[in-house]
Amino acid sequence: MRRLNFMIPGLIAIILQVQALNLTSLSIVREREQGTMEQLIVTPIKAWELMLGKTLPYVLIVLSNVLVTLAIGVFWFKVAITGSIPLLMFLSLIFILGSLGLGILVSNIAKTQMQAMYISAFIIQTPSMILSGFVFPRLNMPKVTYFVGNFLPITYFLEITRGIILKGAGFFQLWRYIWPLALLSVIFFALSVITFRKRIT
Repeated sequence: MRRLNFMIPGLIAIILQVQALNLTSLSIVREREQGTMEQLIVTPIKAWELMLGKTLPYVLIVLSNVLVTLAIGVFWFKVAITGSIPLLMFLSLIFILGSLGLGILVSNIAKTQMQAMYISAFIIQTPSMILSGFVFPRLNMPKVTYFVGNFLPITYFLEITRGIILKGAGFFQLWRYIWPLALLSVIFFALSVITFRKRIT
């Protein structure tokens, strides 16, 4: 019945999303402002290859922070992990890819770094904290906000982290949260490729 047992798994998801969005939301727009985007455009690299190259270094950075946040939760806040850590790392990877793809999508749409920061903070991160179930239970939300929350990857990742850390849930028990998370990750990465193509044509 400790409040920390409920809050720490949720904070892990929030921290990962904030970091992933902040790392990638400025990447493409920074290249455009510095004038180095033209050098990437004239290369034979395809759009999806460029997007993948933009995300992979950040995947390693954010994935390493999963271990750091878990260690802090266990040793500092005394929150025991009852489930499988490898499963949690694997599903964290899916969530990170989706968050990084969403960050690059923001970077493709924004014209300046300041605009990218505002879109990331106020249009994505703030609704994610409110509508995902991190602050308020989703079952008590109006139908409209509950429906919008279904399109946020963090909504499903919150259930996954709490399920694995607190309940020891396995892959098949979490499947109803895993497939929407994986689907949204693919959609956001695909949208980042499509929007980039539109900007260079």
